[in-house]
Amino acid sequence: MTGKPEVHEELQGFEIKINEFGEINTNINVSDLNQFLNENVEDKKLQEKDAAEAVELGRPIRVLVAKVGLDGHDRGAKVIAQILKDAGMEVIYTGLRQTPEKVVNAALQEDVDVIGVSILSGAHNTVFPKLINLMVENGLDDVLLTGGGIIPEADMEKLKDIGVGQLFAPGTQSSEIVEYIKKWVKENRDF
Repeated sequence: MTGKPEVHEELQGFEIKINEFGEINTNINVSDLNQFLNENVEDKKLQEKDAAEAVELGRPIRVLVAKVGLDGHDRGAKVIAQILKDAGMEVIYTGLRQTPEKVVNAALQEDVDVIGVSILSGAHNTVFPKLINLMVENGLDDVLLTGGGIIPEADMEKLKDIGVGQLFAPGTQSSEIVEYIKKWVKENRDF
């Protein structure tokens, strides 16, 4: 990148000084600075887009993120939960070591549009069919069941055949997951 950085008029002469005690002194009103940043940050455009989509749907998309079984690795589930929150969705995280029954019960109580299951234990061929059956028994056949983790491609296809939505392997772009959920909800949920 070449050239001189652009300085906005509102920030001309702006100074921040940190003294030896860690106190911050500035010559600009902090609320003015926050307002300027809120109006000029790139993320604002994304937030406005998410807010417009929520208005279009009537409310934010509600997603239940779950870890089923004895798998104690939940970093990925927490990362996905935060990504979905940042995309304007309401996210409920059930925590570790849930049973399929608890997950479906939580989905009923929270009136979710999507159940997302993170599974790394290899139990996907047991967990997803059990969840699908419980969802149908409880009238949640209009709720998306999706997820991700260490799931072989052939197993993903078999699970898709029984009604599981798209499953995501490690390394999937977060935007792909967000767009899939938004598109599915717009096409399949009646608000």
